[in-house]
Amino acid sequence: MAAPALHRIESEGLAAEISEAGAELVRLVDHAGADWLWNGDPAFWSGRAPLLFPIVGTLAGGRFHSGGRAYTLPRHGFARHSRFVCTEAAGDRLTLSLVPDAAIRENWPFDFRLDMRFSIAGPTLSVVAEVTNSGSDRLPVSFGFHPAFRWPLPGEADRSSHEIAFDQDEPASVRRLDRDGLVDPATRPTPILGRRLPLDDGLFLDDALILDRPASRRVTFRGRHSAVRVDFPDMPHLAFWTKPGARFLCVEPWHGHSDPAGFDGSIEEKPGTILIEPGKRHEFAMQITIGQAG
Repeated sequence: MAAPALHRIESEGLAAEISEAGAELVRLVDHAGADWLWNGDPAFWSGRAPLLFPIVGTLAGGRFHSGGRAYTLPRHGFARHSRFVCTEAAGDRLTLSLVPDAAIRENWPFDFRLDMRFSIAGPTLSVVAEVTNSGSDRLPVSFGFHPAFRWPLPGEADRSSHEIAFDQDEPASVRRLDRDGLVDPATRPTPILGRRLPLDDGLFLDDALILDRPASRRVTFRGRHSAVRVDFPDMPHLAFWTKPGARFLCVEPWHGHSDPAGFDGSIEEKPGTILIEPGKRHEFAMQITIGQAG
């Protein structure tokens, strides 16, 4: 099989490269030639911006149940390991599509079509995941975005000056994962100070920092001079993650998350799951805007 193709879309201020392997964004380059995405160094983590579908996170025991049967799925599902097909390409937009093949059908008993639509205008990249139920039963799905940005950002000298700025106060407690990758039932006090989260590696010694009920629908990852804003208008969950010592930070809008520890329900009952009726569709959206810190 031929190597997955790379597709480039661009505006006057921004260019993006997206691979047919997993429909993954692999470069996000400004007009000066600086790449704002992590480079995928496998010494730390080979991902750059994988798509999480049809689940987000980890299943209890690596299995889900539906219709009286058990099925297995890897963490974050199969989309990031699948080959997508280009169904639309223009200078400033791209659509890559996935339908189930024999390998997917072995452990996913639902029909679907996933269209990933990328478009670019000025300093903003928009990504829309449109999931269509092409079967005769209700389709249970979760979806997550997982872009990894360079830390320090382009134009910044060090990592210590960076923070996350929220568009709303975030007083709610946060969640962590247990040793099995499941959501720990115990909540923890938020490290967010009003609308600011100062960043350091100590935040991620226990894996991802998860906001399962954030008030914000926009966050800005910023240093002294540079900033990248992530908008997620309809995604109810949010996580931040890195490997301590690595030079990236993931800003992850999610619809869904890992099974809670002790969960034994069906995939249809999994927290954060959307049930799409036959013939209907649902969209999940994110926008990334690069610029100067304000």
